[in-house]
Amino acid sequence: GIEYAMMQAYAEGFEIMAAKEEFGFDLPQIAQTWRHGSVIRSWLLDLAADALAEELRGFAGISDINNGYSGGKEQLNVTLTPAGKTLGLTSSEVGRQIRGAFFGAEALRQQRGRDEVRVMVRLPTQERAEEATLEDLLIRTPNGGLAPLSDVANVERGRAYTTIRRDQGRRVLNVTAEVDANVTQTNAVIAELTRTALPDLQSHFHGLEYSFEGANRDEAESQSAIFTGFQLALIGIFVLLAMAFRSYLQPLIVMSAIPFGVVGAIWGHLLLGYKLSFISLFGIVALSGVVVNDSLVLIDAANKYREQGMSKRDAIIRAGQRRFRPIVLTSLTTFLGLAPMILETSVQARFIIPMAISLGFGILFATIIILVLVPAVYLVIEDFRDFLARLFGGAEHPESEDELA
Repeated sequence: GIEYAMMQAYAEGFEIMAAKEEFGFDLPQIAQTWRHGSVIRSWLLDLAADALAEELRGFAGISDINNGYSGGKEQLNVTLTPAGKTLGLTSSEVGRQIRGAFFGAEALRQQRGRDEVRVMVRLPTQERAEEATLEDLLIRTPNGGLAPLSDVANVERGRAYTTIRRDQGRRVLNVTAEVDANVTQTNAVIAELTRTALPDLQSHFHGLEYSFEGANRDEAESQSAIFTGFQLALIGIFVLLAMAFRSYLQPLIVMSAIPFGVVGAIWGHLLLGYKLSFISLFGIVALSGVVVNDSLVLIDAANKYREQGMSKRDAIIRAGQRRFRPIVLTSLTTFLGLAPMILETSVQARFIIPMAISLGFGILFATIIILVLVPAVYLVIEDFRDFLARLFGGAEHPESEDELA
């Protein structure tokens, strides 16, 4: 499913550029600007949620659309007018006086035995039963005067919310929908909304914010954790290789096969008609630790031949000749071991097939690159080390032009 959190934010002013006809507004004519420096009003947030829900109805494969709110019991909303503010009244003060008139204000408390009795003062029952009493209710101002409620506040009919969700003190509406994976993809819907509908809503409702929640947010957080783990894994591989080779450059040669393994994993998905998924990322992370084995064997053999006095060119050629069969056989056996899982057609296996594709095709493609690219990179790195040695007056690696047997 898709879940959108429509957040309201503080703004100096915002424009009402769209509304729903069921609210009794004329859509083309609404263009009022509010400049009271308060948060975006709740009914404007409702309009934004309705507009987003309407956009979702235009997508194929989207069902069970929910605008995130439902009207509760009818109520009267009292909003302080500029005239009321001029008299020094506040919303809390007006609300307190209205509550005292209808619910009652505590006049005194009396102790009767072990019980305490509160004496409440309020309007008579008949007056409290009539809505007209509210408009004629006299509100006491801070300077001691009296003013009718209709002069200091606007009374509008509305509905109470069954639930009110807030995030960091701001009202939130969750607009949700279900996506039929056989018709469309969640990422495609989100991309289209991000490109057109959501920026348009933000331009119409100033101060509006949104974020993608639900399963999409969980997936984004999981992907972020995977990428963090992948980076830590690369650092760990580099440290271990640097300790083994006693060099900071040769580990880069060994790890140069990792990007090409990722390319092989992507090609494998394209070849078999699978889309990259979250499970595919697990396979790619595992691939980074497996694909370095072949290049590690090749570079280690070249270093040993260098210690025997061979030139760097002869050493890497001899290493390629002697390690060709182990490298190829290791990669082929790994791929063939994963092949039954890749070719499995049962529903139970489809969950782990993307991971097997990433591992199998990544290793297969990286093997070809290792036999061709890694020797070239090795010679480049070694030439660079010799250049630095000559530049700073160090000793170059000893070489001999022994002929290959």
